[in-house]
Amino acid sequence: MTPVLRRVIPVLMGALVLASTGCGSKSSEPTSPSGARPPAVGSDAQGVRAMAVAPSLGAASSFGVVGAATVTNTGPTVVNGDLGLSPGSSVTGFPPGIVTGTIHIADATALAAQNSITTAYNQLAGQACNINLTGIDLGGLTLTPGAYCFSSSAQLTGTLTLNGLGNPGAVWVFQIGSTLTTASGSSVVFINGGQPCGAFWQVGSSATLGTATSFGGNILALASVTATTGATSSGAFFARTGAVTLDTNTVNVVGSCGGGPQPSPTPLPGGPAPALPEVATWALLAILLASGAFVLSRH
Repeated sequence: MTPVLRRVIPVLMGALVLASTGCGSKSSEPTSPSGARPPAVGSDAQGVRAMAVAPSLGAASSFGVVGAATVTNTGPTVVNGDLGLSPGSSVTGFPPGIVTGTIHIADATALAAQNSITTAYNQLAGQACNINLTGIDLGGLTLTPGAYCFSSSAQLTGTLTLNGLGNPGAVWVFQIGSTLTTASGSSVVFINGGQPCGAFWQVGSSATLGTATSFGGNILALASVTATTGATSSGAFFARTGAVTLDTNTVNVVGSCGGGPQPSPTPLPGGPAPALPEVATWALLAILLASGAFVLSRH
C-alpha cells in the first residue's frame, strides 16, 4: 500500500463513522426548566409528550369563588364575579366584602357550578404528566406550556414565570398530590402571550396563598382554599368539599382559555448528545470523499 493510500483511507473511514453517528441520532434534549433539574416523567420511549389541555369550567365560568362547606371573609375583599356555596349554607363577611356578581347559596346555580368544577378537576387529574417537579420549589422557575406534577405538596417561594412562547392559548396544568402553599409576597407572572385563563392548579387537598401573594390561574382544590391578608388572584378559588376563607383579597374571574397549536412543554433534562443534521452530515462526507479523490488523482 502506498504512503498516500495510508493517509487517505483513515480519513475516509472516519468520514463514514461520522456519517453513521450523525444519522443514528437526529434529536437531542435541551436543558430542564430554568433553575431546576427534575426527573424525566411522562414521556414514552420516543420522547413524545402529551400536551396540557384546558378543561371547560362550564357552569362555574362566571364564578370567582365557589365553596362547599362555608365561605368566610374578613375585610374589604372584592370578588369580581359570582360567589357560590353548595351544599353548605353559611356565607359570612359580605359586607364588608363586595361581590360584583351574584351570590348563590345552596341553590341550583351553585350546585351546577360545583358539578362543573368536579368534572374539570377530574379532567385535570387525568392528564398525562410531562415533568415531575416533586421536591422542587416553583419559585425562580420559568415554565413553558405543559403538564407539571407533584406527587405530594407544592411550594412557591418567590416568582414563578409562565412563558407562553407567543401563544395566547397556551395551557399549563399543575397536578398537586396534596397541598399548594405560597410564601408571603410570592407571585405568578405570565410572559410572551401567556394568560392566567390558561393556568390550572389541581390540588389534592388544600391551597393556601401567603400574605400579599399575587397569584395567577384557577385553583381547583379537593378540600379548601385559604387566601391570607392581601393576597390577590387572577383566577378563581374553587373548593370541592371544604371552605373558602378570604381576608382582604381581590379575586378576578378569568375563565378558561387555551387552544390552537400548543408549544412543546419545557424540555426534560438528559437525552442523547446533539448531533449534526442529516443534510450537514452527508455534505461533510461528500467533501471528505472529494478531497480523498483529489489526493489520489494527484498521485
